Amino acid sequence: MIEPSPVSSSPRRAWRRQRDRLATALIMAGGIGVIGAVLAIGVFLVWEVLPALLGGVLEPSQIRTTLTPMAWGTLKAAFWAMAFAMPLALGAAIHSSLFMSQRLRSRMKPTLEMMEAFPGVVIGFVAGLLLAPWVERHLAGSLALLLVLPLGVLLAAEARRRLPSAGRRHLPLTWAGLWLMPWLALLTWLTLAFSPGVESLLFGGDLREWLDAELGIDYATRNAMIVGLAMGIAVMPSVYALAEDALSGVPSRLGEGAHALGATRWQTLWRVVLPAAAPGIFAAVMIGAGRAVGETMIVLMASGNTAVMSLSPLEGMRTMAAGIAVELPEAVPGSEAYLLLLLAALLLFLFTFLVNTLAEVVRSRIRRRYRWLGGSP
Repeated sequence: MIEPSPVSSSPRRAWRRQRDRLATALIMAGGIGVIGAVLAIGVFLVWEVLPALLGGVLEPSQIRTTLTPMAWGTLKAAFWAMAFAMPLALGAAIHSSLFMSQRLRSRMKPTLEMMEAFPGVVIGFVAGLLLAPWVERHLAGSLALLLVLPLGVLLAAEARRRLPSAGRRHLPLTWAGLWLMPWLALLTWLTLAFSPGVESLLFGGDLREWLDAELGIDYATRNAMIVGLAMGIAVMPSVYALAEDALSGVPSRLGEGAHALGATRWQTLWRVVLPAAAPGIFAAVMIGAGRAVGETMIVLMASGNTAVMSLSPLEGMRTMAAGIAVELPEAVPGSEAYLLLLLAALLLFLFTFLVNTLAEVVRSRIRRRYRWLGGSP
């Protein structure tokens, strides 16, 4: 038997090898370029700020007075954003990966992931010009919704548990994301309808004045609560997408084995699935926190940009990113204000770098710890 000559295929094979090498080189060059650009930013900031610190141009008292409120505002904004985004994003990821029907999941997951493409300036515009005035006009109802809606979900779960098996079949967990919507809409309407009466009965008809007179809280139209809601919406899609991928990557045999041993769904979730997916979930939370710390336009348009150090979520604040965006274009190069803004940028850069490094170290340790479970990396 005569074998076909490999001469005709050798040029094609050589071209494929050259193409693969070129693609690998371009990818490597792109990665090295990104790392080099990040390091160059850090070197530039250190080069500009370090002589001013060592030369005594910037006094410690001046640095504390200027940067402490902005550092506080940065942490405050990130905290309230994650307090709003984390429960919703992780809850949605757990439900869609473990309980939601495949048909509904195939439509919901891309929709939520597309929300990540929303520009921050648009979210900040809506939060600053629409959401903040509406919350101010319906302050009692808005605060009541933060309590009523979570309790409403728990009440619906308890009511479903007490239904007979025939009733539970009409309200399956796989479609809970849909049949809960009318119930939550009804609770929202009832809360907003009855809140004026409750406000008149308990707070003299004006909750804002009552907070100022009784608790000394000066309510600001653009405050940390508005920032948390707006920035939480911006952060939530990325946290959801990464956490959902981590949970979906857990081998199904682990859950099936737990069920075979008599574990309930809740026990399987807490003791098997979540530990196996812990590295991916931790990475999702830290990436969301990193975006919340560095967010600029949402905080700038929804926070009032006031340098106030307060624990109250009803008062404004000023973050490092927003302060740099506002003042840097008008700062004279070489002036004290210019150097202070560069120092703020350096601190923000170092904070983000250290948080991401710590996140990677902890994620690697958690992954090694639970590697025996066969979870996703």
